[in-house]
Order: sequence, then C-alpha cells, then structure tokens
Amino acid sequence: QVQLVESGGGLVQVGGSLRLSCAASGTSSSIKRMAWYRQAPGQQRDLVAQISSAGTTDYEDSVKGRFTISRDNANNTVYLQMNSLKHEDTAIYYCKANVGPLWKEYWGEGTLVTVSS
Repeated sequence: QVQLVESGGGLVQVGGSLRLSCAASGTSSSIKRMAWYRQAPGQQRDLVAQISSAGTTDYEDSVKGRFTISRDNANNTVYLQMNSLKHEDTAIYYCKANVGPLWKEYWGEGTLVTVSS
C-alpha cells in the first residue's frame, strides 16, 4: 500500500517562507504525476501545483512566481517551496501521487500551513 507522508507545515508570518515535503513509500511501481493541493476552512480542495515524472510543472495562478514544486525521483519525494506567503495561503496542504500504469491515486493526510501577521 502506497503511503504519502507530508511534513514542513507550520505557522509563518506574512511574507515568510516554508518548504513542504512529501515522501512516498510502499511501492515499486513508477510514480507518475505528483501534486500539492490545499483546502482552506469551508472551501473545496484545490490544486496548487503539479509535476510530472519528467519535471514538467503547472501552477495555480495565485501562486505563480511565489511557489516552486520540485521532485526527487530517486527518493520518491516531492517538495513545495512557498515564498512571499499571504494570509490567503492558510490551508491544509495535501500531497497526491498517481502511481503505476493505471495512474492510481493516493493522498497524504495533510499538513497545516497558517500564515499570520
């Protein structure tokens, strides 16, 4: 069973930075796309950024230029570097991975990011 474990969340001031990590384990199949989503209180879960196995990236408009997604394929880990954080970035951040030839979907349990003044 594939497990995704996120880390790196916490409390940060407006304008600050955080780096989230998500490590995948429990599979010998190739991990296709990896992504970060976020869910603010009372809101739906939305895509923040995604990265293919080849390194192609895509970002939600509000984080372009501030967030950077990257991955370490050798260690099945994806990162999200978040700079210039804003109040509206406050949310639970979830990691998602598509694994194997059927692109089966797995989710982490989330890590809370709180941006305060």
